[in-house]
Amino acid sequence: MATKQSKKAHENELLENPEVIAEQIGRGEAFLKKNSKILAGVLAAAVILIGGILFFQINTANQNEKAQEEMFQAVYFYEQDSIDFALNGDGINKGLLSIVEDYPRTDAANLANFYIGSIYLSEKKFAEALEHLEDFSSDDYLVQAKAYSLIGDANLELANIDAAISSYTKAARTNENKYTTPKYLAKLAVAQEESGKIADAIATYTEIEEKYYESFEYSAARKHKARLEGLAAK
Repeated sequence: MATKQSKKAHENELLENPEVIAEQIGRGEAFLKKNSKILAGVLAAAVILIGGILFFQINTANQNEKAQEEMFQAVYFYEQDSIDFALNGDGINKGLLSIVEDYPRTDAANLANFYIGSIYLSEKKFAEALEHLEDFSSDDYLVQAKAYSLIGDANLELANIDAAISSYTKAARTNENKYTTPKYLAKLAVAQEESGKIADAIATYTEIEEKYYESFEYSAARKHKARLEGLAAK
């Protein structure tokens, strides 16, 4: 205890001694002079880095605003089922493909990937649909769940059964609700049966039967569950 107190008293004495303080300051000045070029380089690099980050953020925000303006007509074409115009533009306005190419890393390009993937899926261009849908992500749980489901559809058509099961599972477990979850579970059960995982498919149909008895999928789930249980019993 005495040792600690004496050590602390010695430290206080040093801090209060003007000569010691002057010596410490002198050492600091000598260090700065000796390493001034290095410190200046570090400071300059930090300024450049911060400036680069700010420029990137501002530029991306400007690009995103411009892209959203140019995307408006393409989305209108999509909603009117004018698919070719939606994808490629009408000669005046840009299409969704141009938005993705011209404005990468923007929210507009991200959303355009969802629209493009949906279009390609409807046109049975499953590999192309998969490419764009996998480049899409959303903080909106319902939209993200829908994207997972579409990815599952594309994978199922391409005979990537395990990938389809994984995607349908993500869709069903994202923001579970009585409206969309039973639909995704029904797709999951189909994929599970396709892969030969009969017990898993039965369990999925059972979940629909027990949790979502008010859903449109309820009756079909009961029927398919009974059919699979009959197959499993043979």
